[in-house]
Amino acid sequence: MTATPSARAVSQYATTTGNLTARMALHAYGTNPQGWFAWLGERLPLAGDVLEVGAGTGELWRRVDRPATGLRLTLTDFSPAMCDRLREVPGARVQRCDATHLPYADAAFDTVIANHMLYHLDDPDAALVEFARVLRPGGRLAVAVNGRDHLAELDALGPVIDRFDLAVGSHQNDVTAETTPARIAAHFADVTVERYPDELAVPAVEPVLAYLASMVGPLTAAQESAARDMVQARIEADGAFRVRKHTVLISAVRGSR
Repeated sequence: MTATPSARAVSQYATTTGNLTARMALHAYGTNPQGWFAWLGERLPLAGDVLEVGAGTGELWRRVDRPATGLRLTLTDFSPAMCDRLREVPGARVQRCDATHLPYADAAFDTVIANHMLYHLDDPDAALVEFARVLRPGGRLAVAVNGRDHLAELDALGPVIDRFDLAVGSHQNDVTAETTPARIAAHFADVTVERYPDELAVPAVEPVLAYLASMVGPLTAAQESAARDMVQARIEADGAFRVRKHTVLISAVRGSR
């Protein structure tokens, strides 16, 4: 039976930060000189009471300069391992909780951030309802999601290693760049979408193998050999293993209702 998105997230993230760290490491090979976190940080309203839901390892707050005053930061995640890392972020309040049942009062925050996390939920619309509830009227929502073709060249390695479950979409819900703006518009106003321009150009095989292992577990010798041969051939032909990216930032405003 196919695991639910939340069950898959528990197996991947509840007890370790290693899988997420391996995946983020691959994005160091992005061709955009401005990395994702810097690009995102420029577009976030960083003032007042800010909540990031599903904050993972807190990497955003290690890469973005926070205002010296005027920002009260709250970080949440369902994972005990992630919360342990989040407690290393200076000045942040950290809470382990479910994104669909936030332990905060109505209208408690000026900004809510959901960076690459909605697709891990069994009921993403319930989370959007919660985001609207805890935002003040006029408060801002920032949601990052991926398109259906995101990392397609990595997904294509699944059949090569006989792991058809490698494809990200096989264990996530239908929250994508194509569908999410309309979902958000059901609860928020002034919805805008901006795509982050980037692709990966990976010059060596090892980072790709580390990504594969983070997704499906340790590779057998045969799986590693098959993946290595294909990736190395692409590197020799194209100068790098090139991977398409399709990530968007969706911004919206909490209405007065």
